[in-house]
Amino acid sequence: MTDIRAALTDVLLNGDLTLEEAADRHFTPDYRQRTDGLWADRAEFLDHIAHLRTIVAGAEVEVHEELRDGSRYADRHTCHITKKDGSTVSMEVYVFADLAPDGRFRRIEETTLMLEGSDADRDIGSAR
Repeated sequence: MTDIRAALTDVLLNGDLTLEEAADRHFTPDYRQRTDGLWADRAEFLDHIAHLRTIVAGAEVEVHEELRDGSRYADRHTCHITKKDGSTVSMEVYVFADLAPDGRFRRIEETTLMLEGSDADRDIGSAR
């Protein structure tokens, strides 16, 4: 069974896995995500992560609260990101999700709040 820290660490930072391998580990083939009101299917989500892999040098996912109830998952976490240009971004994220029977994410709906970063980084949660 996955969780947000493991999923984000693998898709963003695990250079031993291709993006597709990391995604297959944590997200179902029919995965979809809504970030700040914008829906993305799995292909669009992977485009977003591929873009982030080009700009993110390092990141830490700090989970503040995490709840599971059967196939339902919720958490509040902060992503502390260091970009390749040396700038930093911190985003607080509120997640509600559905898990597939195999424990992977099938759907995530999230709202983000930028705590630190430039105005250009406001859409980092959905940028492609």
